Amino acid sequence: MIGRVEEKKYLQSLLEEEEPQFVAVFGRRRIGKTYLVRESFDHHFTFQHTGISNLSIKESSRKRAQLDKFEESLAEAGYICPGKLDSWNDAFNALKQVILQSNDTKKVIFIDELSWMDTKDSGLISALESFWNGWATARKEKDIVLIVCASATYWIIDNIVNAHGGLYNRLTGQIHLKPFSLKECELYLQSRKIVLSRHQILQCYMIMGGVPYYWSLLKKGNSLPQNIDDLFFKENAPLQNEYDNLYKALFNHPDQYMRIIEALSTVHNGITRDEISRLTGIPTSGDFSRKLTELENCGFIRKYIPYGYKQRNCLYQLIDNYTLFYFHFVKDQSLDEHEWQNLINTPAITSWSGTAFERVCLEHVPQIKQALGISGVHTETNAWSCKKDEEAGIHGSQIDLLIVRADQIINLCEMKYSSSDYVINSTFIRDMNRKISDFKACTKTRYAIHPLLITTYEVEQNAYAGELQAILTAEDLFS
Repeated sequence: MIGRVEEKKYLQSLLEEEEPQFVAVFGRRRIGKTYLVRESFDHHFTFQHTGISNLSIKESSRKRAQLDKFEESLAEAGYICPGKLDSWNDAFNALKQVILQSNDTKKVIFIDELSWMDTKDSGLISALESFWNGWATARKEKDIVLIVCASATYWIIDNIVNAHGGLYNRLTGQIHLKPFSLKECELYLQSRKIVLSRHQILQCYMIMGGVPYYWSLLKKGNSLPQNIDDLFFKENAPLQNEYDNLYKALFNHPDQYMRIIEALSTVHNGITRDEISRLTGIPTSGDFSRKLTELENCGFIRKYIPYGYKQRNCLYQLIDNYTLFYFHFVKDQSLDEHEWQNLINTPAITSWSGTAFERVCLEHVPQIKQALGISGVHTETNAWSCKKDEEAGIHGSQIDLLIVRADQIINLCEMKYSSSDYVINSTFIRDMNRKISDFKACTKTRYAIHPLLITTYEVEQNAYAGELQAILTAEDLFS
């Protein structure tokens, strides 16, 4: 298994605990939650079950279909139900019989895609509460390990992690599984004998992010452009329709979520809640706020408060690499099977590369801190912008990454994608100095401002390079 060292160690430690364990594992779709759990327990479970997607099932039939599937899993565990399961209480009562009949020292119960099982008026959560609170934790043996997973991160956070009812504070642990880092993607490719340079791995990450499933589709022996054409642009390419499948699998009524994502795809920087409402035509309301929170919990967008501002000034920004790539090059495009190979070195690629590289840097702040030698320093990552004000001598600036440090230094980061060694010139230094001047004038900060350049290759050494406090390259993001 690549990465996931601490997560696997934690899951395996559950077998040594003397009390019942209830753990939630969550993270965006395709991130490897099921693989992690199965590998951690060597595929040995007293009972395991995976909810089925409701996409192709009529809403009126969904509960019945989920219960029938659960019945099949009970049979695979050796228990034949005397009759049809009519409710989730029936289902969990049957699960009790599986546990009672088992000779396993630890009864490991793995329920995957729990959110899909929670259909309209299903009674699933109350049945789970009764099973855990009234039976599993009351057993003298204290031998149950219950693991639940869901790709709908917002659902598991609302209903399990931050539950307000009978499951309030019942979890003994949780794992929020994150995407692979660049280094983990490199190790994964090495394990599959796929040879790509680090720059090519960076480009691939800019397209697909750190989603292991996407990386598993790369073919040995193909160049990166060939692989991208195969995955996105050939007829029936596996990731060509992933956008629709991704959002429809997570949300029962995905239309408004997808409108929010589409609106955010049209702007480079973060925008306000009201601006999203205006672009989408969705009225601002509690339901609208919930949808934004759900998209944030699923890792598609980020919410941040610009440096020096209050909560009410928060901004939203699309950060999912795959989705950004999809809107730039796949959606509504007339494609041919060699699309990506034909686009190489075109202005469209150049424009997209700058934005995509910035996103990769935002996903690798721990690696940036390590390269700066400040891993142990408490920091906050932020962004900031100001509008032009001639009377105040403010030029108008946008800073996509600030690292605000407890040692009273702020790293003002410029992220520049380049296909060769980067050349710092007078224009770059002038723009950087203007940003620093605007930032100091608007924020009145007393912290020292350290300009930092992050680029792909090395920087050509000239008189201007000495103006920067630090320079990092893509190599530093692989730490």
